[in-house]
Amino acid sequence: MPPRVVATDLDGTLLRSDGSISGRTRAALQRAERAGATVIFVSGRPPRWIDEVADAIGSHGLAICANGALVYDVLAREVVEQHGMPAEVALRVARALREAVPGVTFAIERRLEFGREPVFASRWLPPEGAIEAEIEELLVEPVAKLLARHDDLDPAEFKQRAAQVVGSMAEATHSSPSALMEISAVGVSKASTLATVCEQRAVRAHEVVAFGDMPNDVPMLAWAGTSYAVANAHPEVVEVADHRCAANDEDGVAEVLEQLFG
Repeated sequence: MPPRVVATDLDGTLLRSDGSISGRTRAALQRAERAGATVIFVSGRPPRWIDEVADAIGSHGLAICANGALVYDVLAREVVEQHGMPAEVALRVARALREAVPGVTFAIERRLEFGREPVFASRWLPPEGAIEAEIEELLVEPVAKLLARHDDLDPAEFKQRAAQVVGSMAEATHSSPSALMEISAVGVSKASTLATVCEQRAVRAHEVVAFGDMPNDVPMLAWAGTSYAVANAHPEVVEVADHRCAANDEDGVAEVLEQLFG
């Protein structure tokens, strides 16, 4: 039987390297939905970056964002479910990181809001209405994600040191080759929220096929009954996935969906 749910990461997996969705991939997503499957985008992106692919969202209109912290109704432009990290926990994590790894800078994602410290060097243009303040001011409310960046340390060294500091206080992962860590509340991941969304639809893990390329996808790929790592995937993803498929720039997800939904 073909899967009832198709769960796919976006950047580096479903999307090509220029951020586009190919015509072949669009057709494959539509084929899966016509066959009765529910296609769910499961991304580390904040909601505002999901709007860019709104025309490819299925009729259900939902996407899982911020590594599972938010469920976003793309059609209504509204967050309908959130699993945030308490402000006091996020502040404890930030202070521990700053003490252990001097030079770390922070930003936050909160529902539809983005905030950053003045010294946080964004690799993207901050959205209109972004908040700029010190971390103590940014963390007066729960956050979807705490972002920690270091501009001087080797990315691998920073990620290792940061993960050790965060420990059991929160969930630390990454989806960027730069020295950037993404930190969420304990127990919150792409897998946890995907499992909840599937449960609401009476779908079990073995009825789900998932696709990914970076370490923040690992929990989702481990949970799904069938999982694929694209050819350009991080070694941690390759290790946990059941199968390999072609790279994102070669429409690997589309190729698998064409096979599954004939």
